[in-house]
Amino acid sequence: MAEQEMKAANETYAGFLSMLKIGTIVTVVVAAFVVLIIS
Repeated sequence: MAEQEMKAANETYAGFLSMLKIGTIVTVVVAAFVVLIIS
């Protein structure tokens, strides 16, 4: 039972990390675009 919980937790954490990476990239791109528009 504990192994199943750890597997689910690891999958959740991996999903969180991938969303964090994608979100960071999107934020940087949007910020650069806004800076270019302002300048």
